[in-house]
Amino acid sequence: MAIFRAGGRNGVIWAAGLLAAMLMNVSVASEDQHGAMAGDVAAGKSKSTICAACHSADGNSVVSIWPKLAGQKVNYLQTQIKAFRDGDRKDPSMQPMVANLSDQDIADLAAYFASQQVSSVDADPAQVQLGALIYRGGNSETKVPACMSCHGPEGLGNNQAGWPSLNGQHADYVEKQLKAYASGSRSSDPKSMMRDVSSRLSEQEIKAVAQFVTGLQ
Repeated sequence: MAIFRAGGRNGVIWAAGLLAAMLMNVSVASEDQHGAMAGDVAAGKSKSTICAACHSADGNSVVSIWPKLAGQKVNYLQTQIKAFRDGDRKDPSMQPMVANLSDQDIADLAAYFASQQVSSVDADPAQVQLGALIYRGGNSETKVPACMSCHGPEGLGNNQAGWPSLNGQHADYVEKQLKAYASGSRSSDPKSMMRDVSSRLSEQEIKAVAQFVTGLQ
């Protein structure tokens, strides 16, 4: 069972029908269908020195605008690193770092960081009540489905579907990515799922959800 650091957990999922319709239109592939390669944790650790300056040796970055990689889903890590390498996702600091990585290098790095334990973070208690409502229940007025419908009640994501874990992630990073999806500057989401949802979130809701997920453990 998850431990939530700072704040309550409530809200009712209103969007079961909407979620079912969304999922029917999304290709949820198996690991083989994803094209994910088997990675080697030990090899990934030896290759991770290139990542440590920003993400730390164990994947728990200390700068809040840089994501934690520790405990992240293997499929998601592989997909996103490849997207940076191939130019499908843009970031001037990431692309030079991954430009020369092979698919096997990426698989090894993903295996290593996925094997690490994400560190715990305290959420802002002033934000978590609204964050819990949106994360667990969505917003029926703006047709925002509950975040937990895809990312799980404990924020652990779904490896087979390629959906990331959110628990313990830096709130600043989550907020930045939600805003990037909302503006369309990030488009690495299948079927525009995150762009569609994020564009219907208010700035206050984005901040609150980001705080809520950082406190999930």
